[in-house]
Amino acid sequence: MVIPQEFTDYTVQNSMETSALVQSGVAARNGEIEAQLKAGAESFTVPFWNDLSDEEADIVSDDPNTDSTPAKIGTGKQVVRKAFLHKSWSAMNLASELSGDDALKRIQNRTTAYWTRQTQRRLIASLNGILADNEANDAGDMPEDITAGPDGNFSVGAVIDAAGTLGDQMGALSAIAVHSDTYKLILKSDAVEYVPSQGGTIATYRGMALIVDDLLPVTAGDYTSVLFGAGAVGWGMTAPRIAEGTEIESKPSAGNRGGQQVLHSRVNLAIHPAGFTWQESAVVGESATIAELAEPTNWNRVVERKAVPLAFLKHKLG
Repeated sequence: MVIPQEFTDYTVQNSMETSALVQSGVAARNGEIEAQLKAGAESFTVPFWNDLSDEEADIVSDDPNTDSTPAKIGTGKQVVRKAFLHKSWSAMNLASELSGDDALKRIQNRTTAYWTRQTQRRLIASLNGILADNEANDAGDMPEDITAGPDGNFSVGAVIDAAGTLGDQMGALSAIAVHSDTYKLILKSDAVEYVPSQGGTIATYRGMALIVDDLLPVTAGDYTSVLFGAGAVGWGMTAPRIAEGTEIESKPSAGNRGGQQVLHSRVNLAIHPAGFTWQESAVVGESATIAELAEPTNWNRVVERKAVPLAFLKHKLG
């Protein structure tokens, strides 16, 4: 039996907890995002303080007529886009009768996994968007692209060079996401170590949590791996404010009156890479699609390079 409120709470909580991105510390659950998801509007603004500038300190003198000129602290803002999402699944009553099992119960058990995968798809699309924006507008200072070089294969040195795009902040990187083809290469080099984590183990590469996802870009043999710092991505997921998060629709006349049940699942979701603002340049509907999240004109970096705990490595496999 489906109890809508309990089922919605279970779906939201477990979608966040079972994500490899969350388990690795890459994606941080953000209370402000979740609070805003329950408010109106299609996006919201997160203001932030810039750091103090590194201009040289004043040289103190004994001249009473020489006054110091106070410096100012700057501010910026990041616009976070919300997504209002729905998915439904149907089951014919006769199918459950014939199979001896409850099809709708099976759907319930897989809803959490569905929303987890959707969230990761939306994150990777966002990463593709900010990478394309960076290459077009910020001199490509976030990726290390070795695909055209004489030694363009994935290697320890290439990973270090990618991390080096963060300068003296490169030590802040704590996870790396790779395609399964790259993961196999790492395994063959015996470079994967397993460390205890939350009652189980987590794979690591050079001390970084290792995330494997085949949604990472592959174009004509060129692969993109992503390095993350802790909290590189903020996200939240909630039930809708007005509509029911989980709703069961019964259609007794369907199937020549055999009956049909439809499970509707709705979530409000926001997932946002730190240091970027959403620009809403190319969105057609009420929420951005996965394809629109990958559109570079929808993104703009609003902080200096070192303040973004992300780096990209474009490479081949050999």
